[in-house]
Amino acid sequence: MTTEQATNGLEAAQAVLADEQAHLFRGWVQQGAYRGMPVQGAQGSWFWDYAGNRFLDFSSQLVYANLGHQHPRLVAAVKEQADRLCVIAPHFAEASRSTAARKIAEVAPEGLDRVLFTNSGSEAIENAVRLARLHTGRHKLLSAYHSFHGATSTAIHLTGDPRRWRNDTGAAGVSRFFAPYLYRSAFYSETEEQECARALDHLEQVIVLEGAQTIAAIVFEPIGGTSSGVLIPPDGYLAGVRELCDRYGIMLVLDEVMVGFGRTGTWFAADHWGVRPDLITFAKGVNSGYLPLSGVIISDEIVETFSKTPYPGGTTYSGQPMACAVAVAAIDTMRDEGVLEHAARLGRDVFGPELAKIAERHPCVGEVRGIGAMWAIELVKNKETREMYIGYDAPDRFSPQGAELMGAFMSRGLNLMVYLNRVNITPPCNISEADARDGLARIDDALSVADQHCT
Repeated sequence: MTTEQATNGLEAAQAVLADEQAHLFRGWVQQGAYRGMPVQGAQGSWFWDYAGNRFLDFSSQLVYANLGHQHPRLVAAVKEQADRLCVIAPHFAEASRSTAARKIAEVAPEGLDRVLFTNSGSEAIENAVRLARLHTGRHKLLSAYHSFHGATSTAIHLTGDPRRWRNDTGAAGVSRFFAPYLYRSAFYSETEEQECARALDHLEQVIVLEGAQTIAAIVFEPIGGTSSGVLIPPDGYLAGVRELCDRYGIMLVLDEVMVGFGRTGTWFAADHWGVRPDLITFAKGVNSGYLPLSGVIISDEIVETFSKTPYPGGTTYSGQPMACAVAVAAIDTMRDEGVLEHAARLGRDVFGPELAKIAERHPCVGEVRGIGAMWAIELVKNKETREMYIGYDAPDRFSPQGAELMGAFMSRGLNLMVYLNRVNITPPCNISEADARDGLARIDDALSVADQHCT
Protein backbone atom coordinates (compact mmCIF):
# COMPACT_ATOMS: atom_id res chain seq x y z
CA MET A 1 0.00 0.00 0.00
CA THR A 2 1.41 3.39 -1.00
CA THR A 3 1.61 6.39 1.34
CA GLU A 4 -1.06 8.12 -0.75
CA GLN A 5 -3.37 5.11 -0.45
CA ALA A 6 -2.78 4.94 3.29
CA THR A 7 -3.54 8.64 3.65
CA ASN A 8 -6.74 8.32 1.63
CA GLY A 9 -7.69 5.28 3.67
CA LEU A 10 -7.14 7.18 6.90
CA GLU A 11 -9.28 10.07 5.69
CA ALA A 12 -12.06 7.68 4.64
CA ALA A 13 -11.98 5.90 7.99
CA GLN A 14 -12.13 9.21 9.85
CA ALA A 15 -15.15 10.27 7.78
CA VAL A 16 -16.94 7.00 8.58
CA LEU A 17 -16.25 7.46 12.28
CA ALA A 18 -17.30 11.11 12.26
CA ASP A 19 -20.70 10.28 10.78
CA GLU A 20 -21.14 7.31 13.11
CA GLN A 21 -20.32 9.24 16.26
CA ALA A 22 -22.53 12.16 15.26
CA HIS A 23 -25.60 10.25 14.10
CA LEU A 24 -25.63 6.51 14.86
CA PHE A 25 -27.33 5.13 17.97
CA ARG A 26 -26.07 1.63 18.75
CA GLY A 27 -27.76 -1.18 20.63
CA TRP A 28 -26.33 -2.86 23.76
CA VAL A 29 -23.54 -0.32 24.37
CA GLN A 30 -22.96 2.98 26.12
CA GLN A 31 -23.29 5.59 23.40
CA GLY A 32 -20.39 7.74 24.51
CA ALA A 33 -18.00 4.93 25.28
CA TYR A 34 -18.11 2.85 22.12
CA ARG A 35 -16.25 3.38 18.87
CA GLY A 36 -16.70 0.96 16.01
CA MET A 37 -13.78 -0.14 13.89
CA PRO A 38 -14.21 1.13 10.30
CA VAL A 39 -14.25 -1.87 7.95
CA GLN A 40 -13.42 -1.42 4.28
CA GLY A 41 -13.92 -4.89 2.85
CA ALA A 42 -14.05 -8.64 3.38
CA GLN A 43 -13.50 -11.90 1.54
CA GLY A 44 -13.99 -15.47 2.67
CA SER A 45 -13.07 -15.79 6.35
CA TRP A 46 -11.24 -12.44 6.51
CA PHE A 47 -12.10 -8.72 6.68
CA TRP A 48 -9.87 -5.65 6.77
CA ASP A 49 -9.84 -2.00 7.82
CA TYR A 50 -8.91 1.09 5.82
CA ALA A 51 -5.26 0.77 6.80
CA GLY A 52 -5.08 -2.73 5.33
CA ASN A 53 -5.01 -4.58 8.67
CA ARG A 54 -6.55 -8.04 8.17
CA PHE A 55 -8.66 -9.88 10.73
CA LEU A 56 -9.64 -13.54 10.76
CA ASP A 57 -13.40 -13.63 11.33
CA PHE A 58 -13.74 -16.26 14.06
CA SER A 59 -17.24 -15.03 14.95
CA SER A 60 -18.88 -14.98 11.49
CA GLN A 61 -19.74 -11.41 12.53
CA LEU A 62 -22.73 -12.06 14.82
CA VAL A 63 -22.77 -15.79 14.04
CA TYR A 64 -24.47 -15.43 10.69
CA ALA A 65 -21.85 -15.42 7.91
CA ASN A 66 -22.00 -19.22 7.68
CA LEU A 67 -20.65 -19.14 4.12
CA GLY A 68 -18.17 -16.36 4.79
CA HIS A 69 -17.89 -12.97 3.14
CA GLN A 70 -18.59 -12.18 -0.52
CA HIS A 71 -19.30 -15.75 -1.58
CA PRO A 72 -19.61 -15.41 -5.38
CA ARG A 73 -22.80 -17.49 -5.64
CA LEU A 74 -24.56 -15.43 -2.98
CA VAL A 75 -23.41 -12.12 -4.45
CA ALA A 76 -24.60 -13.27 -7.88
CA ALA A 77 -28.00 -14.20 -6.42
CA VAL A 78 -28.44 -10.67 -5.06
CA LYS A 79 -27.52 -9.13 -8.40
CA GLU A 80 -29.71 -11.44 -10.47
CA GLN A 81 -32.74 -10.90 -8.25
CA ALA A 82 -32.18 -7.14 -8.20
CA ASP A 83 -32.13 -7.11 -12.00
CA ARG A 84 -35.37 -9.12 -12.16
CA LEU A 85 -37.47 -7.86 -9.23
CA CYS A 86 -36.25 -5.98 -6.15
CA VAL A 87 -39.44 -5.92 -4.12
CA ILE A 88 -43.00 -7.16 -4.16
CA ALA A 89 -45.54 -7.17 -1.33
CA PRO A 90 -46.05 -10.35 0.72
CA HIS A 91 -49.56 -11.03 -0.59
CA PHE A 92 -48.24 -11.68 -4.12
CA ALA A 93 -46.69 -14.98 -5.16
CA GLU A 94 -43.02 -14.57 -6.12
CA ALA A 95 -40.57 -17.19 -7.39
CA SER A 96 -37.64 -16.65 -5.00
CA ARG A 97 -39.95 -16.49 -1.98
CA SER A 98 -41.79 -19.68 -2.92
CA THR A 99 -38.58 -21.52 -3.78
CA ALA A 100 -36.92 -20.48 -0.52
CA ALA A 101 -39.90 -21.72 1.47
CA ARG A 102 -39.81 -25.07 -0.35
CA LYS A 103 -36.09 -25.56 0.14
CA ILE A 104 -36.30 -24.69 3.84
CA ALA A 105 -39.15 -27.16 4.28
CA GLU A 106 -37.13 -29.83 2.47
CA VAL A 107 -34.34 -29.70 5.05
CA ALA A 108 -36.66 -29.33 8.07
CA PRO A 109 -37.90 -32.32 10.09
CA GLU A 110 -40.76 -34.26 8.53
CA GLY A 111 -44.16 -32.71 9.12
CA LEU A 112 -42.92 -29.11 9.18
CA ASP A 113 -43.78 -27.97 5.69
CA ARG A 114 -44.87 -24.33 5.94
CA VAL A 115 -42.70 -21.23 6.45
CA LEU A 116 -43.73 -17.83 7.77
CA PHE A 117 -41.04 -15.34 6.76
CA THR A 118 -40.01 -12.51 9.08
CA ASN A 119 -37.00 -10.18 9.20
CA SER A 120 -35.05 -10.94 12.38
CA GLY A 121 -34.63 -13.70 14.92
CA SER A 122 -36.57 -11.68 17.47
CA GLU A 123 -39.52 -11.35 15.07
CA ALA A 124 -39.42 -15.08 14.42
CA ILE A 125 -39.68 -15.76 18.16
CA GLU A 126 -42.54 -13.30 18.54
CA ASN A 127 -44.51 -15.05 15.81
CA ALA A 128 -43.69 -18.57 16.99
CA VAL A 129 -45.01 -17.68 20.43
CA ARG A 130 -48.14 -16.11 18.95
CA LEU A 131 -48.77 -19.23 16.87
CA ALA A 132 -48.34 -21.48 19.91
CA ARG A 133 -50.61 -19.37 22.09
CA LEU A 134 -53.38 -19.18 19.51
CA HIS A 135 -53.13 -22.88 18.67
CA THR A 136 -53.33 -24.02 22.30
CA GLY A 137 -55.51 -21.26 23.73
CA ARG A 138 -52.98 -20.94 26.55
CA HIS A 139 -50.82 -17.96 27.50
CA LYS A 140 -47.82 -19.01 29.60
CA LEU A 141 -44.32 -19.75 28.27
CA LEU A 142 -41.33 -21.58 29.71
CA SER A 143 -37.72 -20.83 28.81
CA ALA A 144 -34.33 -21.70 30.23
CA TYR A 145 -31.81 -19.70 32.18
CA HIS A 146 -28.60 -19.21 30.19
CA SER A 147 -30.52 -18.44 27.01
CA PHE A 148 -31.01 -15.60 24.56
CA HIS A 149 -34.08 -15.32 22.34
CA GLY A 150 -33.99 -11.75 21.03
CA ALA A 151 -34.47 -8.10 21.87
CA THR A 152 -38.16 -7.43 21.17
CA SER A 153 -40.72 -7.48 23.98
CA THR A 154 -41.67 -11.14 24.28
CA ALA A 155 -38.26 -12.34 23.05
CA ILE A 156 -36.33 -10.39 25.69
CA HIS A 157 -38.66 -11.68 28.40
CA LEU A 158 -37.95 -15.22 27.24
CA THR A 159 -34.22 -14.53 27.48
CA GLY A 160 -32.45 -16.06 30.46
CA ASP A 161 -29.19 -14.11 30.50
CA PRO A 162 -28.42 -10.69 32.07
CA ARG A 163 -29.53 -8.68 29.05
CA ARG A 164 -33.11 -9.35 30.16
CA TRP A 165 -32.77 -7.66 33.53
CA ARG A 166 -33.26 -3.99 32.60
CA ASN A 167 -36.05 -4.89 30.14
CA ASP A 168 -37.95 -7.25 32.45
CA THR A 169 -41.41 -6.03 33.40
CA GLY A 170 -42.52 -9.47 34.59
CA ALA A 171 -45.66 -9.15 32.49
CA ALA A 172 -45.02 -11.46 29.55
CA GLY A 173 -46.22 -14.69 31.18
CA VAL A 174 -42.76 -16.30 31.17
CA SER A 175 -41.36 -18.68 33.77
CA ARG A 176 -37.87 -20.14 33.64
CA PHE A 177 -36.19 -23.45 34.36
CA PHE A 178 -32.66 -24.82 34.63
CA ALA A 179 -31.52 -26.68 31.53
CA PRO A 180 -28.61 -29.16 31.67
CA TYR A 181 -25.24 -27.54 32.35
CA LEU A 182 -23.02 -30.21 33.87
CA TYR A 183 -19.99 -27.96 34.41
CA ARG A 184 -22.09 -25.73 36.68
CA SER A 185 -24.85 -28.18 37.53
CA ALA A 186 -27.85 -26.82 39.43
CA PHE A 187 -28.60 -30.42 40.41
CA TYR A 188 -25.23 -31.45 41.91
CA SER A 189 -24.83 -34.00 39.13
CA GLU A 190 -21.57 -35.83 38.53
CA THR A 191 -22.38 -37.47 35.19
CA GLU A 192 -24.27 -36.53 32.05
CA GLU A 193 -26.80 -39.26 32.78
CA GLN A 194 -27.53 -37.76 36.21
CA GLU A 195 -27.74 -34.26 34.75
CA CYS A 196 -30.18 -35.40 32.07
CA ALA A 197 -32.50 -37.24 34.46
CA ARG A 198 -32.45 -34.55 37.14
CA ALA A 199 -32.97 -31.71 34.66
CA LEU A 200 -36.00 -33.48 33.19
CA ASP A 201 -37.43 -34.13 36.68
CA HIS A 202 -36.93 -30.46 37.48
CA LEU A 203 -38.62 -29.35 34.25
CA GLU A 204 -41.64 -31.54 34.96
CA GLN A 205 -41.91 -30.05 38.45
CA VAL A 206 -41.90 -26.55 36.94
CA ILE A 207 -44.60 -27.56 34.45
CA VAL A 208 -46.82 -28.98 37.19
CA LEU A 209 -46.27 -26.13 39.63
CA GLU A 210 -46.84 -23.47 36.95
CA GLY A 211 -50.05 -25.21 35.87
CA ALA A 212 -49.58 -27.37 32.79
CA GLN A 213 -52.99 -26.33 31.47
CA THR A 214 -51.77 -22.70 31.29
CA ILE A 215 -48.53 -23.35 29.36
CA ALA A 216 -48.61 -22.76 25.61
CA ALA A 217 -44.98 -23.52 24.78
CA ILE A 218 -41.51 -24.36 25.94
CA VAL A 219 -39.06 -22.18 23.98
CA PHE A 220 -35.62 -23.77 23.92
CA GLU A 221 -32.29 -23.54 22.12
CA PRO A 222 -31.46 -27.17 21.24
CA ILE A 223 -27.81 -26.20 21.55
CA GLY A 224 -27.30 -23.05 23.57
CA GLY A 225 -26.04 -20.14 21.53
CA THR A 226 -22.98 -18.04 22.21
CA SER A 227 -24.87 -16.06 24.87
CA SER A 228 -25.66 -19.35 26.58
CA GLY A 229 -22.13 -20.65 26.25
CA VAL A 230 -22.66 -23.36 23.61
CA LEU A 231 -24.45 -25.68 26.01
CA ILE A 232 -24.97 -29.08 24.42
CA PRO A 233 -27.67 -31.13 26.19
CA PRO A 234 -26.86 -34.72 27.12
CA ASP A 235 -28.28 -37.48 24.95
CA GLY A 236 -31.90 -38.09 25.86
CA TYR A 237 -32.67 -34.63 27.18
CA LEU A 238 -34.27 -33.12 24.08
CA ALA A 239 -36.29 -36.29 23.52
CA GLY A 240 -37.37 -36.06 27.16
CA VAL A 241 -38.54 -32.48 26.69
CA ARG A 242 -40.50 -33.59 23.63
CA GLU A 243 -42.17 -36.32 25.68
CA LEU A 244 -43.12 -33.88 28.45
CA CYS A 245 -44.60 -31.50 25.88
CA ASP A 246 -46.66 -34.34 24.39
CA ARG A 247 -47.84 -35.48 27.82
CA TYR A 248 -49.06 -32.04 28.85
CA GLY A 249 -50.23 -30.66 25.51
CA ILE A 250 -47.46 -28.06 25.29
CA MET A 251 -45.90 -26.85 22.04
CA LEU A 252 -42.15 -27.29 21.65
CA VAL A 253 -40.54 -24.25 19.99
CA LEU A 254 -36.90 -24.79 19.07
CA ASP A 255 -34.92 -21.59 18.64
CA GLU A 256 -32.49 -22.46 15.82
CA VAL A 257 -31.74 -18.84 14.95
CA MET A 258 -28.05 -19.27 15.72
CA VAL A 259 -27.52 -23.01 15.30
CA GLY A 260 -29.52 -23.71 12.15
CA PHE A 261 -28.24 -24.12 8.59
CA GLY A 262 -24.94 -25.88 9.04
CA ARG A 263 -23.52 -24.28 12.16
CA THR A 264 -23.36 -27.58 14.10
CA GLY A 265 -22.69 -29.82 11.09
CA THR A 266 -26.36 -30.57 10.39
CA TRP A 267 -29.19 -28.53 8.87
CA PHE A 268 -30.70 -28.03 12.33
CA ALA A 269 -29.26 -28.78 15.75
CA ALA A 270 -32.31 -30.90 16.60
CA ASP A 271 -31.21 -33.29 13.84
CA HIS A 272 -28.47 -34.59 16.14
CA TRP A 273 -31.16 -36.23 18.26
CA GLY A 274 -33.90 -36.78 15.70
CA VAL A 275 -36.43 -34.69 17.65
CA ARG A 276 -39.39 -33.11 15.83
CA PRO A 277 -40.56 -29.81 17.36
CA ASP A 278 -43.86 -28.07 16.68
CA LEU A 279 -42.20 -24.84 15.58
CA ILE A 280 -38.67 -23.88 14.53
CA THR A 281 -37.39 -20.32 14.43
CA PHE A 282 -34.52 -19.54 12.07
CA ALA A 283 -32.51 -16.56 10.78
CA LYS A 284 -28.79 -15.78 10.42
CA GLY A 285 -27.35 -18.77 8.53
CA VAL A 286 -30.35 -19.25 6.22
CA ASN A 287 -28.75 -16.79 3.80
CA SER A 288 -25.44 -16.17 5.55
CA GLY A 289 -26.72 -12.79 6.76
CA TYR A 290 -26.29 -11.16 3.36
CA LEU A 291 -29.76 -9.61 3.70
CA PRO A 292 -32.17 -9.67 6.67
CA LEU A 293 -34.29 -12.82 6.65
CA SER A 294 -35.80 -15.02 9.31
CA GLY A 295 -38.88 -17.07 9.86
CA VAL A 296 -40.87 -19.79 11.55
CA ILE A 297 -41.21 -23.33 10.22
CA ILE A 298 -44.66 -24.56 11.25
CA SER A 299 -45.95 -28.06 11.87
CA ASP A 300 -48.91 -29.36 9.93
CA GLU A 301 -51.05 -29.49 13.08
CA ILE A 302 -50.60 -25.79 13.76
CA VAL A 303 -51.13 -24.89 10.11
CA GLU A 304 -54.48 -26.68 10.30
CA THR A 305 -55.57 -24.38 13.15
CA PHE A 306 -55.41 -21.46 10.73
CA SER A 307 -56.91 -23.20 7.72
CA LYS A 308 -60.30 -21.53 8.28
CA THR A 309 -59.33 -18.50 10.33
CA PRO A 310 -56.76 -15.80 9.49
CA TYR A 311 -53.45 -15.71 11.30
CA PRO A 312 -53.37 -12.28 12.99
CA GLY A 313 -49.84 -11.25 12.11
CA GLY A 314 -47.43 -10.42 9.30
CA THR A 315 -44.78 -7.91 8.25
CA THR A 316 -44.34 -5.46 5.40
CA TYR A 317 -41.13 -7.11 4.22
CA SER A 318 -42.10 -10.75 4.82
CA GLY A 319 -40.12 -12.87 2.37
CA GLN A 320 -38.27 -9.94 0.79
CA PRO A 321 -37.37 -11.28 -2.70
CA MET A 322 -33.66 -10.46 -2.67
CA ALA A 323 -33.22 -11.95 0.80
CA CYS A 324 -35.06 -15.09 -0.31
CA ALA A 325 -32.97 -15.36 -3.48
CA VAL A 326 -29.84 -15.44 -1.34
CA ALA A 327 -31.41 -18.11 0.90
CA VAL A 328 -32.00 -20.29 -2.15
CA ALA A 329 -28.39 -19.80 -3.24
CA ALA A 330 -27.08 -20.45 0.28
CA ILE A 331 -28.96 -23.74 0.69
CA ASP A 332 -27.87 -24.91 -2.75
CA THR A 333 -24.28 -23.90 -2.03
CA MET A 334 -24.24 -25.78 1.27
CA ARG A 335 -25.39 -28.90 -0.53
CA ASP A 336 -23.09 -28.56 -3.55
CA GLU A 337 -19.97 -27.68 -1.57
CA GLY A 338 -20.48 -30.16 1.29
CA VAL A 339 -20.49 -27.39 3.89
CA LEU A 340 -22.35 -29.39 6.57
CA GLU A 341 -19.91 -32.28 6.29
CA HIS A 342 -16.97 -29.87 6.34
CA ALA A 343 -18.21 -28.14 9.51
CA ALA A 344 -18.76 -31.49 11.22
CA ARG A 345 -15.24 -32.64 10.30
CA LEU A 346 -13.67 -29.40 11.52
CA GLY A 347 -15.37 -29.83 14.87
CA ARG A 348 -14.35 -33.45 15.19
CA ASP A 349 -10.79 -33.30 13.84
CA VAL A 350 -9.61 -29.71 14.42
CA PHE A 351 -11.53 -27.64 16.97
CA GLY A 352 -12.21 -30.41 19.47
CA PRO A 353 -8.66 -31.84 19.68
CA GLU A 354 -6.85 -28.49 19.48
CA LEU A 355 -9.05 -26.76 22.06
CA ALA A 356 -8.50 -29.68 24.42
CA LYS A 357 -4.75 -29.05 24.17
CA ILE A 358 -5.29 -25.32 24.76
CA ALA A 359 -7.33 -26.12 27.87
CA GLU A 360 -4.45 -28.13 29.29
CA ARG A 361 -1.96 -25.32 28.73
CA HIS A 362 -3.92 -22.42 30.25
CA PRO A 363 -4.97 -22.01 33.89
CA CYS A 364 -7.75 -19.64 32.78
CA VAL A 365 -9.59 -22.35 30.83
CA GLY A 366 -12.14 -24.24 32.88
CA GLU A 367 -13.85 -26.14 30.08
CA VAL A 368 -14.13 -26.24 26.31
CA ARG A 369 -17.25 -27.53 24.59
CA GLY A 370 -18.78 -27.42 21.18
CA ILE A 371 -19.74 -29.15 17.97
CA GLY A 372 -19.20 -28.46 14.29
CA ALA A 373 -18.21 -24.82 13.78
CA MET A 374 -19.52 -23.65 17.16
CA TRP A 375 -17.34 -23.77 20.30
CA ALA A 376 -16.94 -22.02 23.63
CA ILE A 377 -14.03 -21.65 26.02
CA GLU A 378 -15.30 -21.15 29.57
CA LEU A 379 -12.86 -18.93 31.44
CA VAL A 380 -12.28 -19.19 35.18
CA LYS A 381 -10.13 -17.46 37.75
CA ASN A 382 -9.40 -20.78 39.42
CA LYS A 383 -9.82 -24.26 37.92
CA GLU A 384 -10.53 -25.86 41.29
CA THR A 385 -13.24 -23.44 42.48
CA ARG A 386 -14.51 -22.71 38.94
CA GLU A 387 -14.97 -19.04 39.86
CA MET A 388 -16.12 -17.23 36.74
CA TYR A 389 -13.53 -15.05 35.01
CA ILE A 390 -16.24 -12.41 34.55
CA GLY A 391 -19.34 -12.88 36.69
CA TYR A 392 -23.00 -12.11 36.19
CA ASP A 393 -22.60 -8.98 38.29
CA ALA A 394 -20.69 -7.52 35.31
CA PRO A 395 -22.96 -8.38 32.39
CA ASP A 396 -21.41 -5.86 30.01
CA ARG A 397 -19.10 -7.81 27.74
CA PHE A 398 -16.86 -4.73 27.61
CA SER A 399 -16.00 -4.99 31.30
CA PRO A 400 -12.30 -4.30 32.00
CA GLN A 401 -11.27 -7.96 31.82
CA GLY A 402 -13.38 -8.57 28.74
CA ALA A 403 -12.08 -5.46 27.00
CA GLU A 404 -8.51 -6.44 27.81
CA LEU A 405 -8.99 -9.90 26.34
CA MET A 406 -10.82 -8.57 23.28
CA GLY A 407 -7.91 -6.21 22.74
CA ALA A 408 -5.50 -9.14 22.95
CA PHE A 409 -7.43 -11.00 20.25
CA MET A 410 -7.85 -8.01 17.94
CA SER A 411 -4.17 -7.04 18.27
CA ARG A 412 -3.40 -10.51 16.97
CA GLY A 413 -5.68 -10.05 13.98
CA LEU A 414 -8.50 -12.21 15.33
CA ASN A 415 -12.15 -11.24 15.64
CA LEU A 416 -14.29 -13.28 18.02
CA MET A 417 -16.84 -12.81 20.80
CA VAL A 418 -16.04 -12.49 24.47
CA TYR A 419 -19.23 -12.57 26.54
CA LEU A 420 -19.06 -12.77 30.32
CA ASN A 421 -16.68 -15.62 31.12
CA ARG A 422 -16.76 -17.20 27.66
CA VAL A 423 -14.76 -16.93 24.48
CA ASN A 424 -17.02 -18.00 21.61
CA ILE A 425 -15.56 -19.52 18.45
CA THR A 426 -17.96 -19.46 15.51
CA PRO A 427 -16.08 -19.03 12.23
CA PRO A 428 -17.70 -19.46 8.82
CA CYS A 429 -18.78 -23.06 8.39
CA ASN A 430 -16.68 -23.29 5.22
CA ILE A 431 -13.48 -21.89 6.77
CA SER A 432 -10.38 -23.70 5.53
CA GLU A 433 -8.59 -26.04 7.90
CA ALA A 434 -5.47 -23.88 7.58
CA ASP A 435 -7.36 -20.76 8.67
CA ALA A 436 -9.05 -22.67 11.49
CA ARG A 437 -5.69 -23.79 12.85
CA ASP A 438 -4.27 -20.29 12.38
CA GLY A 439 -7.10 -18.82 14.49
CA LEU A 440 -6.66 -21.40 17.22
CA ALA A 441 -2.95 -20.59 17.43
CA ARG A 442 -3.82 -16.91 17.88
CA ILE A 443 -6.29 -17.81 20.65
CA ASP A 444 -3.62 -19.91 22.35
CA ASP A 445 -1.25 -16.94 22.34
CA ALA A 446 -3.83 -14.35 23.47
CA LEU A 447 -5.10 -16.37 26.44
CA SER A 448 -1.83 -15.61 28.24
CA VAL A 449 -3.45 -12.24 29.01
CA ALA A 450 -6.28 -13.97 30.92
CA ASP A 451 -3.85 -16.37 32.62
CA GLN A 452 -2.37 -13.41 34.50
CA HIS A 453 -5.61 -13.00 36.46
CA CYS A 454 -5.82 -16.66 37.54
CA THR A 455 -4.74 -18.30 40.77
